Amino acid sequence: MNCANNRSRIDFGPNPYILNVPQSTMENENFRTTVWTGCHLQMTLMCIPVRGDIGLEIHEDTDQVIRVEQGRAVVKMGTCRRQLEYQREVREGDTVFVPAGTWHNVINVGRCPLKVSSTYAPPNHPRGTIHTKKCHQK
Repeated sequence: MNCANNRSRIDFGPNPYILNVPQSTMENENFRTTVWTGCHLQMTLMCIPVRGDIGLEIHEDTDQVIRVEQGRAVVKMGTCRRQLEYQREVREGDTVFVPAGTWHNVINVGRCPLKVSSTYAPPNHPRGTIHTKKCHQK
């Protein structure tokens, strides 16, 4: 794996917690930081570099909500890995809903880092996960 996969005390779940999501997302410099993991829900913050992406992926049993706080991206989704028929450009303030079992990728097409928050139900990453840079998927 080509990334740091550290665990830290930054994940405040499953305890009650209040977070200014837009501000925390803008402050996050890691590719992915989990900030709250409960039994049925998880929030991560992401910083995707210019011309970077999250990587084509699918979560078979997990719904995902991605909110853009800064930047511009192209979102591609579909039921087949090689045929992502749903494609839209998104920008600050937009929210993307990714149903479980949907292939998807988010590609930064802007001139600054893409800052997003991502909510998973149920959780998708181990509690406390921090990826300082993008992990290369198999």
